[in-house]
Amino acid sequence: MFIIKLGGSVITDKSKVQSFKEEITNRLASEIKRANKKTIIIHGAGSFGHIIAKKYDLNAGLKNEDQLHGFSLTHAMVQKLNSLVLKSLHRYNISAVSIPPHSVLKLNNHNYSKFDNVIFKDYLDLGLIPVTFGDVVLDEKLGFSICSGDLLIELLANYFKPDKVIFVIDEDGLYSSNPKTDKNAKLIHELKLNDLLQLSTTLDSHADVTGGMGGKIASIKYLAELGIDTILLNGNKPDRLYKVLMGENVISTKVFGDRK
Repeated sequence: MFIIKLGGSVITDKSKVQSFKEEITNRLASEIKRANKKTIIIHGAGSFGHIIAKKYDLNAGLKNEDQLHGFSLTHAMVQKLNSLVLKSLHRYNISAVSIPPHSVLKLNNHNYSKFDNVIFKDYLDLGLIPVTFGDVVLDEKLGFSICSGDLLIELLANYFKPDKVIFVIDEDGLYSSNPKTDKNAKLIHELKLNDLLQLSTTLDSHADVTGGMGGKIASIKYLAELGIDTILLNGNKPDRLYKVLMGENVISTKVFGDRK
């Protein structure tokens, strides 16, 4: 089975509040349908979550009453994005069901405290496709904080041990430096765990409230330590997701799991 992360930068325009990229999301849904693999889908919050979450400083936890309104607004907006993603998946007859993080997960100072993996397994066993997403959730120490899609990947990968985890992003993969600011940045095609440890979080100069590329690298390191291969590919390029799901090689970055 596969875990697919549809990045917020691919399915939304992060610079504009509630800007959903319907055409791209529809195409990605069609590729998932054509491949017909057992999957769990996670999507980022993109412009439906990060802008409001940053405005209310939600990741710092509960400090004032205004943040309660910010929490409710953020949750409503990411639920709206989730409904749009589900609509794209349903368009191609994918039997996708939503599992909101706040209903299955609780954090403690940003680290997970409780997580119900079993409901994902139950849905998969029925032949349904679970879809979850970055969201605001309760936090035992802070009152609330943000659960990123990358944390969900770690928790689900640890439980399911998928064949691969696929990050669908807005670049061809990982680069030697940030390709959005450095024209000399070079695509890294393959990495092992030791190589990954040497990568600097300065690869990302556009970090969002969940840590940006630095957060992804930390998650990929965790996956590699579990022995799970990770692929980062460009979701703006047609058929790359489909081909990877079918076992074909595409322009991407592949991080090999550590086979101990």
